[in-house]
Amino acid sequence: MRILHTMLRVGDLQRSIDFYTKVLGMKLLRTSDNPEYKYTLAFVGYGNNPDHAELELTYNYGVDSYEMGTAYGHIALSAEDIYAVCEQVRAKGGNITREPGPVKGGSTVIAFVTDPDGYKVELIQRKDGDGGGGLKS
Repeated sequence: MRILHTMLRVGDLQRSIDFYTKVLGMKLLRTSDNPEYKYTLAFVGYGNNPDHAELELTYNYGVDSYEMGTAYGHIALSAEDIYAVCEQVRAKGGNITREPGPVKGGSTVIAFVTDPDGYKVELIQRKDGDGGGGLKS
């Protein structure tokens, strides 16, 4: 078994597509509109299944926000230089909610970005090949 995708419900599909593609550098892989059932899907990622996991952005017609609840944590992405990536994210209008630095009690360098719907995205610094895909600095 393997992870295929993670689904996030979003309040404005184009705003979310723009964030994940323009700010975090993912590609829009495919979309599917289902007017009979009143939802639209957009899949984004750094590559397609089966080689890469994807994010499924789901827009339910007429719903512009969701409650996060207390169970959701974050999505994690690897990057070779998260200091540079954070500067790029900031320059593109992204919201850095934890500046880059070592994780508490460890040496791994992390940062957090928040998407337009409030979902947390963790950036973990790794050399290319130590986790695949990820953001390029």
